[in-house]
Amino acid sequence: MFDPNRVYFFDTTLRDGEQAAGVNLNVAEKLQIAKQLEKMRVDVIEAGFPAASPGDFNCVQSISRELKKTTVCGLARTKEGDIRAAAQALAPAENARLHVFLATSPIHMEYKLKMSQEEVLAEIRSGVSLARSLMAEVEFSAEDASRSDVEFLIRAFKIAVDSGATILNIPDTVGYAMPEEFLRLCGAIIDGVGAPGNVIYSVHAHNDLGLATANSLAAIRAGVRQVEGTINGMGERGGNSAIEEVVMGLKTRSDFFGLSTSIETKRLYPVSRLVSRLSGVFVPPNKAVVGANAFAHEAGVHQHGVLAKRETYEIMRAEDVGCTPAVMVLGKHSGRHAFKDRLESLGYNLDDIQITRAFESFKKLCDEKKEATDGDIEAIIADEIFSVRPECHYELKDYTVFVGPGLTTATIVLARDGAELKDAATGNGPVDAAYSAVKRIIGLDPKLDSFRIAATSERSNAMGEAQVVLSLNGLRAQGNGASTDVIKASVRAYVNAVNRLYSVAAVKEVKLGNGNGGGAPAGA
Repeated sequence: MFDPNRVYFFDTTLRDGEQAAGVNLNVAEKLQIAKQLEKMRVDVIEAGFPAASPGDFNCVQSISRELKKTTVCGLARTKEGDIRAAAQALAPAENARLHVFLATSPIHMEYKLKMSQEEVLAEIRSGVSLARSLMAEVEFSAEDASRSDVEFLIRAFKIAVDSGATILNIPDTVGYAMPEEFLRLCGAIIDGVGAPGNVIYSVHAHNDLGLATANSLAAIRAGVRQVEGTINGMGERGGNSAIEEVVMGLKTRSDFFGLSTSIETKRLYPVSRLVSRLSGVFVPPNKAVVGANAFAHEAGVHQHGVLAKRETYEIMRAEDVGCTPAVMVLGKHSGRHAFKDRLESLGYNLDDIQITRAFESFKKLCDEKKEATDGDIEAIIADEIFSVRPECHYELKDYTVFVGPGLTTATIVLARDGAELKDAATGNGPVDAAYSAVKRIIGLDPKLDSFRIAATSERSNAMGEAQVVLSLNGLRAQGNGASTDVIKASVRAYVNAVNRLYSVAAVKEVKLGNGNGGGAPAGA
């Protein structure tokens, strides 16, 4: 039942968040994130756009089967095929919502839709009516609402309500609105539509001008009671409204807003790290609420103030968002139970087979170094658990690198379908040479869009964690790799990205190449 004194949270990390350039999550990774969002008590999870691809359809269907409490949502245009595909994918869900959208701004109607106002209104009526005939809970979004005519928006939303929509979403699709302007727009829509009391008004803000959180909070002041956003603000262009920021804004300033949420805030930091690891999207250290420096104090006057009384420079406690230092040190003598507890505290929900594999990798790591940090463990999970998938094409078996004056040579051995493929190449450094050898083996030449390697802790024996983004034939994919050897980590990340490129290509029916065009079996 709708509570007007509560703000509901609609997480679209798996749909809008995954549309961020270079992000490509597989089904196992999306399920992992969805399960943690449910534990965090997010009200609605938009699991994908079922009509977009078979992969999206299967993902929404899989998440619908797994989640038991959180509402699972699928996105659809007002087209009949989209709506029926979304309803079919959502069929296994305990709680489901069909989310229908259509643009209402003059620029979108003229140049993208090529439709008149009356045609758009008719399309809204037919699309929402069909959705409601298939599902009890229907949300309608007026895309680019912040650049739409207010009177036309009100007409559109009235038709959506008359056609069965119970959630009306007001998107700032391109992050154009100013907070006070958005507050007035939302207020005018709420007053003008005059919907029944069971209808929930929602906002979906983008961060192109850095105002997504401010606009979401302004909308709440106007009477909006659902906020759509993503973990870490991940999303297209400048990103979406960051859920953790809006949640903690409401909690920290409860004296101002006087509204509650269902969110378990102590899971915000672990879920933020989980999404960052699996997506490959780095969280800036100065990121509000979940950044590494969010609760760090270096200036002497700040340190003195915090030591004297914490509230002098901290308006939130690190513990409130789950950012607490680990007390128990894990090492070669640690048991499976302690390891499993640490995984859960880091925000992972693995099955017994995955835990066994991760524990075996953890033990191997402990043979190389005395203790394993949380960063080491997270790197193992990202690299070992979610990198090994049925669609995996290549696996790194061995490598050697020779670095001499003016010449670096790398020899790489990959495995594919039970066969070993081996080749060598030169380069201007060990990583460059290794990547050239991999390209010779796979017979492809993807563009390296980004390369980043970082230590998992500040210790000298820390693991190196590499992240790369590759692009080829209009497709992009990121890869992760971790090892105590930074060259091995770099090669594993590259191979992981290659495998993901093949997966994306299969879903989108794009041909990359034959594979292993330049490689020969080992010993040949």
